[in-house]
Amino acid sequence: MADLATAVPVISTGRTTRLEQRQRGRRSRVGRWVFLLALAVGLAYIGVHLANDLDSATIRGVWPYFLLGLALTIALGFEFVNGFHDTANAVATVIYTNSLSPHSAVVWSGFCNLAGVLLSSGTVAFAVVALLPIDMILKVSSGTGFAMVFALLIAAILWNLGTWWFGLPASSSHTMVGSILGVGLASQLMNAHSAASGLDWKQVRTVLEALFFSPLLGFFLAAFLLLLLRRLARYPQLFQAPVGNERPPWPIRLLMIGTCTGVSYFHGSNDGQKGMGLIMLILIGTVPTAYALNHGASQAEVRSFVAASAQAGQILGRHVPAKTSDPEPRAEVTRYIETGQLRPTTLPALSQLVDELNREVSAYQTLREIPAQKQVAIRNDMYMAGRALRALNPAHDPAYTPEERVTLVEYERRLDKATKFIPDWVKVAVALALGLGTMVGWRRIVVTVGERIGKEDMTYAQGAAAGLVTMATIFAADAWSLPVSTTHILSSGVAGTMAANGSGLRLATVRNIAAGWIFTLPAAALLSGLLYILFHAIA
Repeated sequence: MADLATAVPVISTGRTTRLEQRQRGRRSRVGRWVFLLALAVGLAYIGVHLANDLDSATIRGVWPYFLLGLALTIALGFEFVNGFHDTANAVATVIYTNSLSPHSAVVWSGFCNLAGVLLSSGTVAFAVVALLPIDMILKVSSGTGFAMVFALLIAAILWNLGTWWFGLPASSSHTMVGSILGVGLASQLMNAHSAASGLDWKQVRTVLEALFFSPLLGFFLAAFLLLLLRRLARYPQLFQAPVGNERPPWPIRLLMIGTCTGVSYFHGSNDGQKGMGLIMLILIGTVPTAYALNHGASQAEVRSFVAASAQAGQILGRHVPAKTSDPEPRAEVTRYIETGQLRPTTLPALSQLVDELNREVSAYQTLREIPAQKQVAIRNDMYMAGRALRALNPAHDPAYTPEERVTLVEYERRLDKATKFIPDWVKVAVALALGLGTMVGWRRIVVTVGERIGKEDMTYAQGAAAGLVTMATIFAADAWSLPVSTTHILSSGVAGTMAANGSGLRLATVRNIAAGWIFTLPAAALLSGLLYILFHAIA
């Protein structure tokens, strides 16, 4: 990393970059004013809905408000940094092919990110949260929970700012996952006697595999797509680099703008969710009476939940060898979630937990009516029951019929709907933070991707191939509820097209990007682990 400043010379050296040449001339302010208007409307929307939620909650004193404001500021700060760190990759290809001016590209990318966040499902958000030890999730309103949230968010922000300063396309996804692993490992070391303090290594392995293989897919698939285009496309200009500030022909321009749109949208739909899950943990920890359960669930949905709960309890009860009552079913269910080892007491404990949930919820018509002092406990029971049902291996009990398995899966889905939800105002807040970050600090990363990976100028086909592969990969990751890195997929895709085109690679830049790929996760883990130990001692 010693020659990073020379390999990625984004700090002024007196030499005019191609990006600066493209920025010359009159800059349109229309997009900026439109975004500022959207920002003002969004902030008003967030303020009104957050105020309504807090007004319906029972909050005593000023301290919860202070913690909520501080934690939300840090969480949205991460998304802001994510915006100018990761989203810059989406605009690099469209800028360096002269398809859009830099400022138009940034504004358009910001809006597409906003749309991606608003229309996201939220499944990636909770897949990231599931990496945390279950006791941290269940005790998020304690001092331990706040130490966890502050440690991993501050560590992620510090690492992202450092890599951005040097123009290094490191991954916010790697950074966030590394920070989560750091606090999880620190918790495990501090509570070695407790199984519940350990990480969910099955989920960790799944996420790490996605983060590891997606850049390799980006490299090889982009290279293959470029070679395929060379064989099939009969449009010579597609394989030429832009000359000066000359615009490409309209078919090529539409293609490039389309890939920028897709990459930006899917970046919002995937990367934007990582902060959402943590924001929900913050809200549950500070204002549990408003956010522990999904108060938007209708009476019909609650009745369906009660019916599904009764059916699931009957199915589990039928498969209990001898109906025994575990004095503390939650401890046994938690142990099973952490270890995956089914004991004779596991199914009786899970059956008892489901029965208790059914009795508790059936006493109310809506989740909002559940007394404030019960909401966190019921939410934790729902979360544990859902995790345990998802962990059940069909090989554990081959006597389950296909109909019974369908019923249990449906019950698990209803448990998730009651506990894994994201209010619209949270999506709007994350979208605005990403969009604002995109408009503020995009230049450093754009220069690296557009000028420092290959030795020759990027052709239209290269930009299109890298963009199309990035779009497809993130779309697939969304479908599988997996977090991936837009940064590493697109920069690897650009490198793959440069290699396939024979353009030559700047090995110093590629080496530094690869070093960021390798070292980001352990560095973020070490930083967040140390911060967690410090904050835990203070809390």
